[in-house]
Amino acid sequence: MGGKACIRGMRVTVGMIVGQIGAGHGIDEILADYPYLEREDVMQALRYAALTPTSGNPPRQ
Repeated sequence: MGGKACIRGMRVTVGMIVGQIGAGHGIDEILADYPYLEREDVMQALRYAALTPTSGNPPRQ
């Protein structure tokens, strides 16, 4: 996925999940749209996004 953070190796990026939340969709709606995801996948994506810069890439150390 072009170096973007993905959920459990799937073709769903953290940015896709964050974008859905930003558009006003709830977690249950996201899970309905992506039935192969689990609630914890969405929560981890949001935690990851909260801890990384806006570019979506982890900071270099």
